[in-house]
Amino acid sequence: MARRFLILLLFLAPPLLQAANPLEKLGLSLFQDALLPADEAFRLQAEVHDPDTVVLRWQIADGYYLYRDRLRAESQTPAVALGPLRLPPGLPKTDPEFGSVEIYHGQVAGILPLRQRPPDGTALTLKVHYQGCAEKGICYPPIVKTVRLTLPPLPQTAPATTTPDTAAPLAEQDRIARAIGNQSFWLTLASFLGFGILLAFTPCCFPMLPILSGIIVGHGHRITTARAFLLSLTYVLASALTYTAFGVLAGLFGANLQAAFQHPWVIAAFAALFVALALSMFGLYELQMPASWQTRLSRLQGHGGSLVNAAVMGVLSALIVGPCVAAPLAGALIYIGQTGDALLGGAALFAMGLGMGLPLLAVGTSAGRLLPKAGLWMNTVKAVFGVVMLGVAIWMLERILPPALTLLLWALWLIVPAIYLGAATPLPETASHSRRLGKALGVVMLTYGILLLVGLAAGSRDVFQPLKGLTVQAGMPAAAPLQPQTVASPAELDRALTQARGHWTMLDFYADWCISCKELEHQTFTDPGVRRALAPLKLLKADVTADSEAQRRLLRRFDLVGPPALIFFDPQGRECRAARLVGYVDAEAFLRHLQSLPRRCPA
Repeated sequence: MARRFLILLLFLAPPLLQAANPLEKLGLSLFQDALLPADEAFRLQAEVHDPDTVVLRWQIADGYYLYRDRLRAESQTPAVALGPLRLPPGLPKTDPEFGSVEIYHGQVAGILPLRQRPPDGTALTLKVHYQGCAEKGICYPPIVKTVRLTLPPLPQTAPATTTPDTAAPLAEQDRIARAIGNQSFWLTLASFLGFGILLAFTPCCFPMLPILSGIIVGHGHRITTARAFLLSLTYVLASALTYTAFGVLAGLFGANLQAAFQHPWVIAAFAALFVALALSMFGLYELQMPASWQTRLSRLQGHGGSLVNAAVMGVLSALIVGPCVAAPLAGALIYIGQTGDALLGGAALFAMGLGMGLPLLAVGTSAGRLLPKAGLWMNTVKAVFGVVMLGVAIWMLERILPPALTLLLWALWLIVPAIYLGAATPLPETASHSRRLGKALGVVMLTYGILLLVGLAAGSRDVFQPLKGLTVQAGMPAAAPLQPQTVASPAELDRALTQARGHWTMLDFYADWCISCKELEHQTFTDPGVRRALAPLKLLKADVTADSEAQRRLLRRFDLVGPPALIFFDPQGRECRAARLVGYVDAEAFLRHLQSLPRRCPA
């Protein structure tokens, strides 16, 4: 039986082997070799050639090739600045996707000069980007490899690579990241505590003040100075711990988790909560729970139940109210991402969170001393904070509503309370000083509210400059609006940079929920001098409002966790990391920054 089977197999083998040929031509052969993994198709090696030079070598497998214009390297060590990667000419190829390109077969070596580095031996972390394809027509996605090297110290007889006069300065966030690693632990904490105090007076943090004040006022006449301090401390610690935890996760994993809380339905729900709290403070109703729940809650109040409420509001405030990125936060995240030292980076973030909360702690404790303990005054104070809560709700809705609608809401927010203050009602001669003061405040609010309505009708959308539209209509020349090209993915960015060759390029990372982004848009970029200075540049805009996967890839490409950020590229399309700006910057400082681009990014 076995002999018959063997004879039959020998007769059938030639036809089967011949039948395999047409299948191979169709790419359907079961024996076709699979594509190599990217690390085997393109083997990357990096070595220190001399104290000022790094060599990158790629060993390319047979049947594969690398794109010349996709090879680049970035320094992840703030103290080290790189020059352009020097590559030999490649072989010309007409690519169906990218057009006329140059490619490498076999092997290729690139020379990477170090434009700036410390004189002592130091660890260098590089992020190397490259992309290639198989000759069979299948391309790999862009590859990013992290390479760690140790630079030897510079010879004592040799001068430093750069001097104070010629060194390209580091970006602010990179200087901060470098300082974290070089300073003592306690000096780092003190520095970030100071950063936090400064950040407490930025628009991203303003809404936290009425939220905390509303928590304290909600306790009515039962509040004491000690109780107000404890509530304020709980709120501040909860927000600082949340800020720290999410910051450390963002630094380690490169994801802005706060952005996940900026979806329209989350913002709308949070705004509705503040509207409900405001109406409760107006006395329209009382937020009450079932009697059995109230009994349990009254027991919990003595054991810290109200502190739990303050802690919950602190967590929500850190996640939803203030998600904007500033240079100190970016610097701490860069340090965590580069070193993996979550302990020191997290301690710095916690110190910054405490610094942001110190003014809140002072105001909250003072409120416990200054607020009236009982009587009609308490109702007045509650009404005032009810109006403030409505303002917080409008401030949050600005992120998801059209500008014209939010301007109308701000106008109504001013006009309606002004009428209640008696702005349109004559005062009797016997009116008290407090009523006269209230009427004066009401007149101011009514006047500004009417100005907002007039500006809205004239086409203005700026709460702080409502009559801007009227000045343009009166004959004053309007500045030409900036018209950046929108990019929504790394591929779109690469195409835009290719088209912009020969020009400086600025990429603006923006989101509707980012308050600092809107400050840049409405205050810095509207300045006539800034518009003139930006005229020669190619302007790109990455709107990351939706927090889509493509938008997150675009953020990760530049090691960003969120907006705002301004990225600059030289005429060859290379990013100038030393010119990065993270966070809000006013028009005057931005102009100085633009003027320093040639010094920061020498050819």
